[in-house]
Amino acid sequence: DMDGVRSVGKGVVHCGRSVVWAKSQRFRCLGSQQLTSRALFLTAKAFDEESQFTTINTIAHGDSHQLSVMEEAAHEDKTEAAVAMSCAPRTPTTSTPPSVPELDTIAPLDTPLPPVPPAEVLTPSQWITFLAIADTIIPSIADSLTQSIDDLAVELPEYNNAIQKIQQIIPTGAPSNAVQNYMKAKASSTPGFKDLIHRTFGDYMRDDALKGIRVILSALDTRAGCYLLTGYSTSFCLHPVNVRQQILQGWSQSYFPQLRQLVKSFAALTIATWVKQSSAINPVLGFPRAPVHGKPGKGFDYSFLEIPPGQDQETVETDVVIVGSGCGGGVCAKNLAEAGHRVLVTDRAYHFSAKHLPMSSTDAGIHLFHNGGVDTSDDNSVAFLAGQAWGGGGTVNWSASLQTQGFVRQEWADEGLSFFTSSEYQDCLDRVCQRMGVSTKYIEHNENNRVLIEGARKLGFSAKEVPQNTGGNKHYCGYCTHGCGAAEKQGPVVSWLPDAANAGAQFMEGFEAEKIVFDFASGRRITTGVQGTWTSRDEMGGVSGSNKTKRKVLIKANRVIVSCGTLHSPLLLLRSDLTNPQIGRNLHCHPASLVAGVFPKEIRPWEGGILTTLCEEFSNQDNHGHGAKINAMTMIPSWVLPFLPWTGGLDFKVFASKMSRMCAHCVVVRDRDSGQVYPDPVDGRCKIKYSPSPFDKGHALECILGMCKIMYVMGAEEIIVSQVGVPIFTRSPDAKESVGINDASFQAWLANLRKRGLPHPETSWGSAHQMGTCRMAASETKGVVDPRGEVWGAEGLYVADASVFPSASGVNPMVTNMAISDMISRGVARGLKAEDR
Repeated sequence: DMDGVRSVGKGVVHCGRSVVWAKSQRFRCLGSQQLTSRALFLTAKAFDEESQFTTINTIAHGDSHQLSVMEEAAHEDKTEAAVAMSCAPRTPTTSTPPSVPELDTIAPLDTPLPPVPPAEVLTPSQWITFLAIADTIIPSIADSLTQSIDDLAVELPEYNNAIQKIQQIIPTGAPSNAVQNYMKAKASSTPGFKDLIHRTFGDYMRDDALKGIRVILSALDTRAGCYLLTGYSTSFCLHPVNVRQQILQGWSQSYFPQLRQLVKSFAALTIATWVKQSSAINPVLGFPRAPVHGKPGKGFDYSFLEIPPGQDQETVETDVVIVGSGCGGGVCAKNLAEAGHRVLVTDRAYHFSAKHLPMSSTDAGIHLFHNGGVDTSDDNSVAFLAGQAWGGGGTVNWSASLQTQGFVRQEWADEGLSFFTSSEYQDCLDRVCQRMGVSTKYIEHNENNRVLIEGARKLGFSAKEVPQNTGGNKHYCGYCTHGCGAAEKQGPVVSWLPDAANAGAQFMEGFEAEKIVFDFASGRRITTGVQGTWTSRDEMGGVSGSNKTKRKVLIKANRVIVSCGTLHSPLLLLRSDLTNPQIGRNLHCHPASLVAGVFPKEIRPWEGGILTTLCEEFSNQDNHGHGAKINAMTMIPSWVLPFLPWTGGLDFKVFASKMSRMCAHCVVVRDRDSGQVYPDPVDGRCKIKYSPSPFDKGHALECILGMCKIMYVMGAEEIIVSQVGVPIFTRSPDAKESVGINDASFQAWLANLRKRGLPHPETSWGSAHQMGTCRMAASETKGVVDPRGEVWGAEGLYVADASVFPSASGVNPMVTNMAISDMISRGVARGLKAEDR
C-alpha cells in the first residue's frame, strides 16, 4: 500500500500527485529499455501474486520513444518491476490490456539525440561566414527577374529549363509546390541544419581540423584574408550568392591543393547535413522515411547489467569479459557461454530494438556509427565508416556474406599461419555461415544490382551473386545500413548474442573500456580484467537525456577478449601500457570510390537488397591478389550525394533531383600498402594515418573505367564519377546502340578520365572495411597476436575482430572475422576447461 507515501528512500520518489517505486531504484523493461525511479510519468499498473503486469493505464510525459519504453514493459517479472500508481487509493485489476494489432509496414519509433554540446564551437562572426558558405553550396535559387539578395540569380530561360527538368521526373503524387520549395530551400534556413553542424564540430571533428576551419572562417571576415583567399577585399559573407559561388568554383580549380581540399570538404559536409535535415528534397525524390517493403520484426528482449549509484569503484566478476558486441565479440560470446563459462559482453554503445530501426539518416549517424560517421584520415583523403552500435558493424552492414578467398588464405598461410589453409578454418567458415542462414537462394535483385550483374555479362566481365545472411528470407530492403527493422539480417543482435544470452551470458551497454588490468609474476604479464566507466541510460530509458548515472567499474575475469574493431582495439591495448611497436600499424582497408549513372526511367534505387551482386573482373591486377571489385552501393541519399562533385548550386539541385533514376556502384580496392591508427595526443581519440597509394590507385582506376562501361552498356543517359574536374558524361541522343561502348564520344571521355587519374584531393574516397591493426603473426616482431589470437606477452588477453587480419581480405570482412573469432574463442574455451580439471 503506497497511498500517502511522500518521503524519498531508496527507489522511492514523490512525483507531484503520483509516486514511482522500483525495487532496486531502476525501472527495468524488456528490450533493454529502462526508466529510473526519478522518471516523471503518470501510469498505473496492476498485478496479483500469480500474474505479470496486466494494465498500463495512462502515458508518460515525453516522446514516442518514451511511450515505446512503457509498451515494452508489459511482461516484466514482478520482482524486478516498478509499480506506479496514484496517491489516491486504487483498486487493483486483473484485466488484460486490449490487443494491439501488429503493423504490416515498418514504422520506426523516434530515437532522440543527446543535447547539442553547450560550448560554442564557432564565434558569431565565424558562424555567419560558415553559413554564407553553406548557402552558396545549397542556395535558394530564383530567376534573375525576381531574385532577392539571398538568392542565387539564374537567367530566366535557364531557370525555367531547370524547373521543367525537375517537374518531369518528380514522382506522381508529390505536393504541387514541391519543386518550388526545393528550389527555394537553402542550408541555413533548414531546421536543424546549424545544430547538426554544431554537433559535428563540437563532438566529432578532430581538434586540429576544427582549428583550421576557424582560421579560414576568420580570415574570410578580414580585408587581408579575403583578398588573399578570394581576390576581393570585401568579407565573404557580404558578397551576393553568385559572387560567392564564383569564389568557391575558383577554389576547386586552384593551384593550391589546400583550397581544392577546402571546398571539397565544405561541400561534402554541407550536402550531407542538408540532405539529412531537409524536408524539401525527399518529396522531389520520392524517398520515404522507412522501407516500403517488408514487415516489422520482433527482436530479442535483452536485459543489461546495471550498476547502482555510488562513489566507489564497483567490481564485477566473471570468467570471460568480451569488450565489444560486434561480429567478433558476438561469436566469442556464443561459443564461450555454450561451453559453460560465465561470460560478460560489454559495449560503449546502447541497444536499440527493432522497433526503432531503421533510424533516420541523422539519428543513425549519431547512434550507430563511430564518431558520428565523420572519421577522416589525417590528410582528409579517406572518410572512414565504422559501426558503433550494439552488435557493432553487423548492425549496419549490408548483409554481404563472402568467405575468405583461396589466394588470401594461401597468402596468410605462407606467413606461418597454416590454420588458414586447414580444414578446420573451412569448418569455421561454414559454421558461421550456417548459423546466419547464408545463401543466395532467396535473393531478388533490385535495379541497381541488376544493372551491375547484367552489364558485366554484356561486357564479358566476371560477376556473381553475393550470399546474404538473411536467415532464409528474401529481405528486400535497402535501409539496413541504418539498422534492420525487420530483424531479418542475422547480425550479432539477432543471432549470436541471443544465443549467448540463452546460454547464460550477461551484457552491459554503455561501458567505456579504459584499460586492461594485469598482474605480474615471475616476469609474466597475466591478464586479470578490464577497468572502465559505465554510463546508465537517462531517466526515461533513452540516451538523449543528461541525467545519467556514471560509475567506475572493474570487471575481474580469467580471460579478456578485445573485440573493439580495427580502429579501437589497438588504442585499448596502447592505453593498457602494452608497447609492441606493431600495435596500430598494418592498417589495411578497402578504399572505395563511386560511379553513378542516371537512367531514362524511375528506378527507386533505395528499394531492395543493397549488395546482392559483385563484379570480380579487376580483382587480381598484379597476379598477387591485389586489385578491385565492383559492388552496388547503398542508395540512401545522404550516403550518395555528398560523394559526388559539387560544381554549383543549380547544378547540384538539378542533378540531385534525378536520384530516383540513379544507380551507383563503388570500386572496392584490396590494398597492398598500409597505414596506421594511433591516439590523438590531446584527447586520446582515434587518429588515422592513411592515404591510397599510387599502386592501389592504379588498380582502382582500371575498375572505375570498367564501372563506367557497365553504366553505359546498360543505357545510362548520364555518368558521373566522384572526382572533381571530370565533367558528367552525357550520352548523345544520336548514339547507335549497336556501337556500344565503342561510341567515340564515350571513348574520348574515358580517355580523359584515364589521363587525369585519381589525384588528391580531387578524388573522394571512403572505407567501411578496416583491418590489420592488431595483426596476427607467427612472431612478435611481425604482429600483435599469435596464431591463437592471444596478445604476444600478455597471458589471457585475446583480440578477436578484423584487426587481427594479416592483410586486407579483399571481400566484406564479416564472415572472415567471425570464422577467425570462432577459432579463437573455441581455443579459449579449451584452455579454461583444462584449467578447471
